Parts: sequence; C-alpha cells; structure tokens
Amino acid sequence: MNMPISSAAELSLPAAGTYVIDPAASTVRFATRALGLLPVHGTFGISQGRITIAETPEASSVDVEMNAASFASGVQRRDDHVRSSDFLDVERHPTIQFRGQSLDQSAQGASLRGELTVCGVTKPVVVAIGSMVGEGKRITANGTATIDRYAFGVSKAKGMAARRLKITLDIVAGR
Repeated sequence: MNMPISSAAELSLPAAGTYVIDPAASTVRFATRALGLLPVHGTFGISQGRITIAETPEASSVDVEMNAASFASGVQRRDDHVRSSDFLDVERHPTIQFRGQSLDQSAQGASLRGELTVCGVTKPVVVAIGSMVGEGKRITANGTATIDRYAFGVSKAKGMAARRLKITLDIVAGR
C-alpha cells in the first residue's frame, strides 16, 4: 500500500554498516477501527531486526521480525480472537516479517520500499519515513504505513473490524 511521502522527513544517515534493532526500545503501534466507529489501538513486539546502511543510501536495507502472538490491544478477548485462526493464526504463522530493500529520497521526503509477510502472504509495502537520525553508533527512526489486511488474506469479520490498519514504527538500533 503506497503512502504519501512526508515532506518534513528529517534524514541524517549514520555511517555505513549494520545496526541491530533494540526490541526493548522500539515499538510497532497500530491504529484501526471496530464496527466502523470505535478506535482500536495496540502494539506488536519486535523479535529481532537489523538496519544495514549502505555506502549508497538507496541500497540500504531493513529486516524486521515481529512476534505475531505479541498482538496487544488491551482487551484480552479481542487479542485472543485476533491471534486465532480467524485472523493472524499465530499457531501456523508465528512471525510477521518486513524486508525493506530500497530507500527513496526526494525533495518531498523519504520512503522505504519493501515487502511485508503476514500469514504466509507477502505483499509490497511502502513506509513513509518521518525521521532517521544517526548519532554515533545509534540510529533512531520513525515511519508510518497503511496496511490492507484483506491483501494478506486476513478478511474475517468484514464490517466488524476495519480493513486497514495504520502502522507507526519507532525504531532504535545500535552497532
């Protein structure tokens, strides 16, 4: 799902190299709606990941793995249902993976093009980068993407649960 590229992106790429994502300091948040009206917010936990800054920034990459069972919205009954075979089917698909393969920069901002795998289905996704700052051996970055759950075969509860989720990433990585 393509997102508009932020015009206010702050991009200060760190030195070339591989940076390991700190799962405890990083967050993956989502926002969606239930019954078309009620806001639903929550998080996914990052299991592991790395950011590789290439000598040519456009060749940089990101690999992130999230624990599908870490889905948390604050309502246990809903969380259990989303983890079930009706939605994420965490027994058969324990991870959600993102592989970013192309960093695009323009006067309008920056975006990371990649592929997201949910429930064994892989689709292209564009993350609009809000900021990326390199501070010595540390990177902090944030971005957003909109995910169409139907594209990944997660289509139960049509009309009850929204089709799209807004994902917000706040990432911290170090060498």
